[in-house]
Amino acid sequence: MSKVQGGMKCVKYLLFVFNFIFWLSGSLVLAVGLWLRFDPETVSLLAENDAPEHFFIAVYILIGAGGVMMLVGFFGCFGAMRESQCLLGLFFACLLIIFGAEVAAGVFGFLNKDKVLSTSSSDISVLLSQLECCEPESSPSSGLCTVCNEAIEKFFNEKLFIIGYVGIGIAGIMIIGMIFSMVLCCAIRNSREVI
Repeated sequence: MSKVQGGMKCVKYLLFVFNFIFWLSGSLVLAVGLWLRFDPETVSLLAENDAPEHFFIAVYILIGAGGVMMLVGFFGCFGAMRESQCLLGLFFACLLIIFGAEVAAGVFGFLNKDKVLSTSSSDISVLLSQLECCEPESSPSSGLCTVCNEAIEKFFNEKLFIIGYVGIGIAGIMIIGMIFSMVLCCAIRNSREVI
């Protein structure tokens, strides 16, 4: 028989649904991270030896967080259905750690955006050829045209904002999950005291 009754039973099933959504969100974070890492356009722009690694570091953090989110979401579902205080407490702690990792990745990515945009001269020739924003007869040594500067900045801003928007959306979902897990954990503890 279930340890929680009434409204807490509703919270239990909401937490189960939340964890399923959290698992799907982890799949989305993992997919976006993998897409950014293996996108042919991104890889070709950043494949040079002197290419900045700051962008990929943020993407690797995103991939790791997505994989862990999927695992934590699975265990959160199990903890909610089994009404286990231990699993729910562990679920809360994992959510808190993942939340911190995503905030760190977002801050790291936005703080290092300028480092990614300030590429070396060898990277500029690669960017020019990939973005096709200057005439073929213009050489990188003659200086970048304004259109190319804007195209390079737009490319990186779009990719970094994708990471940021996904992170903000997932953060909201995680906060709701932390609240539900603690409410259900307290209800399980209180139901044991009554029995």
